[in-house]
Amino acid sequence: MAIKHPFTVCVIIAVSLAAALVMVILASQLYYIGPARPLLQLGQPDVRSAIMLSLYTATAAAVLGLALAIPAAYFLARANLPGKGLLDALLDVPIIMSPLALGTALLLFFRTPAGHWIESNLMEFVFEVPGIILAQFFLALALSVRVLKASFEAVDVRCEQVARFLGCTPWQSFRKITLPIARRGVLAAFILSWARCLGDFGAAVTLAGAIKGKTETMPVSIYLNMASVNIDKAVALMLLTTLLALSVLLAVRFVASGGGASRT
Repeated sequence: MAIKHPFTVCVIIAVSLAAALVMVILASQLYYIGPARPLLQLGQPDVRSAIMLSLYTATAAAVLGLALAIPAAYFLARANLPGKGLLDALLDVPIIMSPLALGTALLLFFRTPAGHWIESNLMEFVFEVPGIILAQFFLALALSVRVLKASFEAVDVRCEQVARFLGCTPWQSFRKITLPIARRGVLAAFILSWARCLGDFGAAVTLAGAIKGKTETMPVSIYLNMASVNIDKAVALMLLTTLLALSVLLAVRFVASGGGASRT
């Protein structure tokens, strides 16, 4: 298209405006106190603790969510049974559900007899670190299922049929054929769910609380520091989460474009 065409000019203006608006949001994080002071706060013990807790809980939740999402997504991609559409929609609920509502639902579950038994005999979740992982797990599971279902649907079922014809069991066919072909989708699902867990606030804080030094993840720390007017620490964590979000977006695009795949 010629640059002088009115439609092309409108598109360029729209893209430029959208990019400028995002840049304004990013730059506003540094406007109040400048770039140097927040970065110095990243070395503070409470900030480091919040960062490490976020990395730990997000990784644990993403791994657990992926482990359950892989068989669930494969079933949805291959099975042709009555009620599959309802099951598919049910697994989408944590995505469309308000994080606050999800956290409240989990909190109410632990007020039931079954929930009391779990906390008394297995593990405590309410106002504890496992509660953060549990809340984030539901978010990771739902997001991973969406990504993986599309990836498995893109794998030609005839490849699996050939493997079965040659003597592979269903598990061998899935492990040796389907998973390697869908590996980019698996990696993208993990990256996206990890990032979603890392930025979660509503679900985790409702179930695990905002206890400083105990259940204080990065989003919680931002909230607590803003509430106590500790702008330096809040901005430092905001900058870090922005950098991580940008890195995740670039990583997903790299994987989706085939950059992470080995060439044969």
